[in-house]
Amino acid sequence: MRVYSATNIGMKRKMNQDYVFASQTPVGNLPNLFAVADGMGGHNAGDYASSHAVRILVDEIREDTDYNPVKVIRHAIETANTEIIEQAQKDEKLRGMGTTMVVATIVGQYAYVANVGDSRLYVVDKQLRQVTRDHSLVQEMVRMGEITAEEARNHPDKNIITRALGAEKTVDVDFFDMRLEPGSTILMCSDGLSNMVEDSKMEEIILNSDEDINWKGETLIREANNNGGKDNIAIVLVEPFTNEVETC
Repeated sequence: MRVYSATNIGMKRKMNQDYVFASQTPVGNLPNLFAVADGMGGHNAGDYASSHAVRILVDEIREDTDYNPVKVIRHAIETANTEIIEQAQKDEKLRGMGTTMVVATIVGQYAYVANVGDSRLYVVDKQLRQVTRDHSLVQEMVRMGEITAEEARNHPDKNIITRALGAEKTVDVDFFDMRLEPGSTILMCSDGLSNMVEDSKMEEIILNSDEDINWKGETLIREANNNGGKDNIAIVLVEPFTNEVETC
């Protein structure tokens, strides 16, 4: 398994509210764990929301005695949601904070994925395919047939999300599982990448077999910034089935 993970402040923002976690070694009973969170809120509230939510997620997964990945991840996200709400109630500076989250673990040939908000997970084999569904106002409009996917990309309300950790006492989590093919790559990202780089360009970069995973990750971030870098950028790339010995 090869992994690349990074966040980048982008070209316009003064604070980085994106947060990533990537472990290719076991976390609790999960064989590996990957997460991307995109925080929201004034001052440092968004920064705190994303980082704190992921830390709670990881801590809960480490302590969970269950072996079912969906149950383990669901419980951890629900605990993180409760913690974000409680912290916001205690501290006026954190009032109204929230965060998106996309989480994945790879068990054998299968990936188990959870998401809340509009941070995404894609699988890339012969082509790039979005697995998660955005919980956002414009994506709801696309699903209802009110606007096209092309119109959604530049819609003025595209940053309005309909689900987030910290928004409600109970959090509605979507789950997906899929069988991975040999040579598959997983891409997890915040909207700072997906809003700034076309799917076709992300596909082209990831399918460039002449380059390694670090080049691909760095190129994706550079492409987002070259296109304006209007938001923070978070990215996790995972190549699950690599048998080569890695050097440290």
